[in-house]
Formats: sequence, structure tokens, C-alpha cells
Amino acid sequence: MLLRRLKLLAWLIAIVLVVFGGSYLFAPQWLMRANFAREAMAAHLETHSVQAGDTRWVYYEGGDGPSIVLLHGFDDRKEVWLEVAKRLTPHFHLIIPDLPGWGASSRVAGASYDIDSQAARLQAFVQALRLQHFVLVGHSMGGAIAGVYAAEHPQHVAELALVDAFGLQYKENAFAREALAGKDPFLFTNRAGFARAAAWVLAKPPDLPGRFVDVLVARNVKNHAFIKRVFQELRQPSQYLALQTRLGKLDMPVLGLWCHDDKVIDRSALDSLRNGLTHASAISSSIISGCNHMPMLEKPAETAQILTGFALSH
Repeated sequence: MLLRRLKLLAWLIAIVLVVFGGSYLFAPQWLMRANFAREAMAAHLETHSVQAGDTRWVYYEGGDGPSIVLLHGFDDRKEVWLEVAKRLTPHFHLIIPDLPGWGASSRVAGASYDIDSQAARLQAFVQALRLQHFVLVGHSMGGAIAGVYAAEHPQHVAELALVDAFGLQYKENAFAREALAGKDPFLFTNRAGFARAAAWVLAKPPDLPGRFVDVLVARNVKNHAFIKRVFQELRQPSQYLALQTRLGKLDMPVLGLWCHDDKVIDRSALDSLRNGLTHASAISSSIISGCNHMPMLEKPAETAQILTGFALSH
């Protein structure tokens, strides 16, 4: 009997290994989706969708407490917040969308996806979900969208947190020089290109299996035309200064959260933020060491702790 059970267990293990190995080789995207689903479940998040304006929004929602809306950055998606979300849902009700045109949310051919257009779409999303008063958090491009939205719709935004946010003046760096010259560092066609793009935003190279990197490369190649078009839109002065020109309109508490070694948006943007907030009811700033442009990935515990303290302090 024991021998029979051991043989059955061995067969089951062999089947699992074959299925896992086959999926990794021939359908690694399935494994990635399964892992995201596992992480979302661990964070007590469920996936929903809603039609709002011209967009079918796909978003995570879960947790109990005051509402926080988390916006991702350029060429990113809602999953980037999962590690932070796991630490926030015990205290907050989270809504984490794929921004229009990105991730699983829909895209309208030929439409603009610049900061102002996305802020207008965000208002349609807020109305569709009947959100009244919430903490709004935005990273990078999502930070500019969050800031512009808060300036135009302050009645909805209780507090605003800007994480390594785009749209502010900062000391010119190598990334800015490339961007202003029209070179998009976030376009790639192979694993080496992915590594170069990752080096712009992460302090340490990501430890991803090769076939998972292949999925990200294929996704980037598929979206090349859209990425190029939005990148060109964001190169316009009205867009890369979209938040800077509206800082005086922000009257709610504002947090600026930056990585110390951000290669994309230099931390000198924090000075521009603080100096421009002439009417904010409270101004907070935090700098995290040991990360580059993606604190939610590289320092999720510290990021969640700072966001929690800010959200509960007002």
C-alpha cells in the first residue's frame, strides 16, 4: 500500500513538472497571469471592469477603510502596485486601475492619451464608480495625471501623493536629454533592450526568468506604435510641465515621495513641488534610499508605510 502511494505521488509530481515546464516553455504568459492572480488574491483584491466615457476600465478593488486610488506610470499596468497593495488593504479600500490605453483597459485608435486627456478620463471613471472623497496616489506619468486631476477636481481629492512624479521641473539628467532629443528609452525588441530599459528605472537588474522577459518584450513590440505616440505627446512643454503649472491650484495635503537615486525624474523635482505648493493645506516629503524610479517594486514596505502614515495623518 505504501509503495503504491509513493508511486502515485511520484506520478503526480512528474505530471506537475511536465505541465509547469511546458507552460514555461510554450505559454509563459499563463504562468505570469497565474502569479499576478495569486498576488492579487493575497492582497484581497478582485478584478472588475466598468465602461466610463470612451474607455472600458479594468481595475483591482479590495480592502476596507478610507478609499485610495493608485495610478501607475508610463508603459506600465495595475500589477505594479500589488506588493504595496498587500500592505494597504488591511487599512484602506483600494482602487487600482489600468489607465486608459494601457494594460487591460481599452484604447481608442487615434485618440490622445496625454496628461490632460487622461485626467479627463479619470473624472469619468470616478463618476462611474461614484467615488466622493479619496486619497489619490500617482507614480511617474500617473503622478502628473493625479496632480492635474486634483487641481481640476479638488472636491474629490482628500489628499494627493506624488511618487517620482512626471510633470515637474527638475535638474536636467541623461534621461531628460534623451527624451527631449526624441529617443524613447522604453522601446525594446529583445532581452538586451529590456535590460537597458530596466536599468533606467531599477537600481538592480530584475531577476526574471528568460521566458518571462520574452513575454514583456513581445508585449512592448506589440505596443510600439502606441508607446511612441504617447511618448511624443508627453515631450510637449504643456505636458512635461503639466503638473508644475497647476501646483498653485492644489489646496489639499500633498506628499512628494521620491527614490534617492531616480534616473528618470531627478529628485530635484521635490524642490519644485514644495516651492510651487503655495496653497496646499499641508506639505510632506519623503526620500527612500536604495531605489531608482520604482519604489513600489524595489521598496514596497517603505512605500506602503509612508503612504499609510500620510493618509492617516490628515
